[in-house]
Amino acid sequence: MDASLLTIQPNAPEPIYRQIVEQLRRLIASGQLATGDLLPSVREVAGFHAINPMTVSRAYGLAETEGLLERLRGKGMAVAATRRATQSENQRLALLEPQLQELARHARELELPVEPVLRRLNKLLGD
Repeated sequence: MDASLLTIQPNAPEPIYRQIVEQLRRLIASGQLATGDLLPSVREVAGFHAINPMTVSRAYGLAETEGLLERLRGKGMAVAATRRATQSENQRLALLEPQLQELARHARELELPVEPVLRRLNKLLGD
């Protein structure tokens, strides 16, 4: 994995360290990051995204506490061996549930019809 695989949105309401942890969770759940895959160093991620290294360190530490990552002496952080490589589709969809509920709430607040929202989502997904 390289640092460009992570997408950081500095102006998002969600703290950057949580953005990183959530993305790691999704990348592992989808199988894009497999057991034993090494993550880029804290310094590499911080430099690539122009963010504070302590933010990346906090994200990696939280992911390690949750069992997503493990620290390999002399090598850095890697995807934990105890994690399954790929979760089921339902498990992966469950990871999106909070964002989908928020999207639905925003669409209702804007009084948008369902069809244009679904068309836009399909376009964003690349279908």
